[in-house]
Amino acid sequence: MNHTPRHQSATSLPRAPRDDASRRMAKYYIMMSVRVVCFVLMFVITPYGWYTWVLAVGAIFLPYLAVVIANVGQESRAPRATLPERQLPAGPSTPPATTPPPTVLRIHESDQKPPADS
Repeated sequence: MNHTPRHQSATSLPRAPRDDASRRMAKYYIMMSVRVVCFVLMFVITPYGWYTWVLAVGAIFLPYLAVVIANVGQESRAPRATLPERQLPAGPSTPPATTPPPTVLRIHESDQKPPADS
């Protein structure tokens, strides 16, 4: 049995709860807006026909779908953590050749004054 520690990758962290809630609320409001449009068009469009029934089905069942979709949070589809070490390319198989250190030039200032030109 392999007991390697599972590291959390920053790229696989779930969405922040505030962002997740605002995204779900936006989906809910959009679906409820479509429901209101279906409800209004059901009475406005005349003569009544098959499309009236389609709009009525939308007005009746969209609230249920909106609630179900809005309640599906990030928890149910949380991504699995991806180890960042596995995503990095492998390094060179041979160690790089060692180079001698560069030559360092040191410059020292002296307190002597340069000779005056006459």
